[in-house]
Amino acid sequence: MARVHVIANQKGGVGKTTVTVNLAAVVADTLGGSTDQPRVLGVSTDPQASMLEWATRVGDALPFDFEQCHDRPEVLGKLRGIKQYDHIFVDTPGSLEDESILRTVLAQADDVIVPLEPEPMSFSPAARSISRVVEPAGVPWRVLLNNWDPRDGEGDLQQTRGFVAAKGWPSFNTVIRHYKLHTRASAEGVTVVQYAKNRVALEARQDFFKLALEVLGSSNGGTPRHSNGRPKESAVNAVYSGVEG
Repeated sequence: MARVHVIANQKGGVGKTTVTVNLAAVVADTLGGSTDQPRVLGVSTDPQASMLEWATRVGDALPFDFEQCHDRPEVLGKLRGIKQYDHIFVDTPGSLEDESILRTVLAQADDVIVPLEPEPMSFSPAARSISRVVEPAGVPWRVLLNNWDPRDGEGDLQQTRGFVAAKGWPSFNTVIRHYKLHTRASAEGVTVVQYAKNRVALEARQDFFKLALEVLGSSNGGTPRHSNGRPKESAVNAVYSGVEG
């Protein structure tokens, strides 16, 4: 049965879709799989469908299966019953108006990743999301410091770490650094495992590989291993076909 990982923060623009797509891609690449038996599913519950647009641009090179499910509550309420995947990564809306969708997904979650950008304006919205919907869900969760630009120095990063520590929030050791590669990836139709082979791309990929190791290490799945095998075609209605009746 699949492990369901939900990426959630009710503040928009904190990088939830980027984290979801690239983490799903890295885990799919790490676990291997095949065209006939992909081991990772990405699910978007965001009505803005940014992940759908990205997945469409990647096309057959998408290394995981994908479904847009913001208007399919009957599927979202049965994610944990899906059998054919090892891991499901769920992108969630970035607004308070779609809180019912978020609560439905959190009820299916095995763990929650809360992206937090290292800037003070992000603190209060994250705290509200955690106290209002994440903690009440009663599932393990961790804060992910996301989109930190090393060129700005470590002041904001250390301030954010201090805020997280003062709140007593659990957090990932990995910090996702800011790279233009990440911001351009959606428009160029690539995921992090398809970046060009150069030093900058290697550093950009490294963050997500480290994050994947932390996520897999907290799961009950198999031992991570690298594989070049990637599915070439997304499943149609994969969620419906894999849900227990």
